[in-house]
Amino acid sequence: MEPWQLAERSISKKYRKEIWNPFIAAVKRYELVQAGDKIAVCVSGGKDSMLLAKLMQMLQKYSDTPFELIFLVMDPGYNAENRQKIEENARLLRIPLTVFETDVFKLANGAEKNSCYLCARMRRGHLYSKAQELGCNKIALGHHFSDVIETTVMGMLYGAQLQAMLPKLHSGHYPGMSLIRPLYCVHEDDILAWKRYNGLSFIACACRFTEAEDRGEHAGKRQEIKEMIRQWRRRNPDVEKSIFASLHSVCLDTFPGYKHEGEEHSFLERYREQEL
Repeated sequence: MEPWQLAERSISKKYRKEIWNPFIAAVKRYELVQAGDKIAVCVSGGKDSMLLAKLMQMLQKYSDTPFELIFLVMDPGYNAENRQKIEENARLLRIPLTVFETDVFKLANGAEKNSCYLCARMRRGHLYSKAQELGCNKIALGHHFSDVIETTVMGMLYGAQLQAMLPKLHSGHYPGMSLIRPLYCVHEDDILAWKRYNGLSFIACACRFTEAEDRGEHAGKRQEIKEMIRQWRRRNPDVEKSIFASLHSVCLDTFPGYKHEGEEHSFLERYREQEL
């Protein structure tokens, strides 16, 4: 059996409960894929995006809903080794890549502050632009369940806000384009287990800034949050599940303040209305 066949078989058999079922659950629950969609699956070369590409490929093969896929790789300035690794893994997993090049790393690494934020913003813009040029109406990113939880906790502890990561959203700058996150319900630990089971090796963050500086401040905080959640999980194995469920049952009536469409609101608005 070929490596791509083994990878697919492990998804549908051994990791069906951990990966395939949560993936399908997210696609259905959040209505991520519709008939006639043309989706650019954004492949960075890491474990998450490569698994996403394989899952979307399998979904297209087995689904009754007709849709098109493009497996889009933006080369932001990878070194030769990382570029080769991405292409080798794509061949191994039978994922046909569409590659285009940019100078994102060069521009972002030249910035004195917020290079990680600037890099992510520019990469997202290039992906939207290229996907739209290719006739796509959606881009799919590899953010997973653990990203959702970590982003929520990080926002509370470091951003002083309760802010979640949505499973899909409309682009504010590219009309007719949407972003979807099909791995929204898949845990990172299960992605790692699938990778190890298949003996696969993917690139990590290929940013030259983090190569030079070991890791950025944002990455350091992300690791801190990961460890914090691990400690919580030792005391309560369902803590992440509880956080995730809470994101789907926010009770605004109990919040002293909140934002809607960028506008700040206070509980006093409702309180004063009740006095009338």
